[in-house]
Amino acid sequence: MLYDLLMFFMNFFLLVICVLMSVAFLTLLERSILGYIQVRKGPNKVGLMGILQPFSDAVKLVCKEQPIPFMSNYLFYYLSPVFNLMISLLVWLVFPYLTYMCSFLYGFLFFLCCTSLSVYTVMIAGWSSNSNYSLLGSLRSVAQTISYEVSLALILLSLIFLVGSLNMLDFMNYQFYCWFIIISFPLFLCCFASCLAETNRTPFDFAEGESELVSGFNIEYGAGGFTLIFLSEYTSILFMSMLMSLIFLGGDIYSYVFFMKLSTLSFSFVWIRGTLPRFRYDKLMYLAWKSFLPLSLNFLLFYIGVKILLISIN
Repeated sequence: MLYDLLMFFMNFFLLVICVLMSVAFLTLLERSILGYIQVRKGPNKVGLMGILQPFSDAVKLVCKEQPIPFMSNYLFYYLSPVFNLMISLLVWLVFPYLTYMCSFLYGFLFFLCCTSLSVYTVMIAGWSSNSNYSLLGSLRSVAQTISYEVSLALILLSLIFLVGSLNMLDFMNYQFYCWFIIISFPLFLCCFASCLAETNRTPFDFAEGESELVSGFNIEYGAGGFTLIFLSEYTSILFMSMLMSLIFLGGDIYSYVFFMKLSTLSFSFVWIRGTLPRFRYDKLMYLAWKSFLPLSLNFLLFYIGVKILLISIN
């Protein structure tokens, strides 16, 4: 029992280190790609081809003085970025391994619980700063996240009903002959757009609407607090890329192809940021409730019908 517990913590510790390293180099990739898109040089000075730039930025941010607004609720203000990053890393527990890892039977349920909890950290971060701008930013961000959580949950439920399991390993086994993206391509596009909205990325980056919100809910954060919020956002991007690769693109986690798919999806997050302008807020809500919700509900009913038909035939 003690050995199993020790292996569990060691594996999770290694996974967290690997995820944080991936986040560091994802930021470098993003800055380099945006440099190419905007026809300018990206980070290329620190180390060979700028490869040490993320570590240089991390040291610079951590060494800065932490600003504390005079009227803020200090404890909530200080702890909300920490919990934000903790939830983003904790959700990686659902990554399916056959070895002594944290994979368990109700992985999707755990994922939905963690994404719901992340809403509270954003809300508390905006409220505890005691600034009107950050409160406004957090309200818009929370409304957006909750709206797209509904469609994301229904998309996942559609495929869960088809597979008949909440375990992520079953999704890998079910896609041995045919990927789910082939039989449900519109659902994949909805899921991708919902993931963009969930992670507050362009064109849905209303949490950071600089022109009208002065950087949104994190306006009062600098140094360490800003670093933690930044890390949690990019951790979520990597996790969403992993989840979509697992659900729609075969999900063979024991091959290099899986990690190539994950990298391609992460690259598309960056590419979209460099290409598309910001959406209008009312159109964002219209898209969630009038387009994605009916489509995902129709697919859910269709897959329930398919599952009942298959059970009756057998």
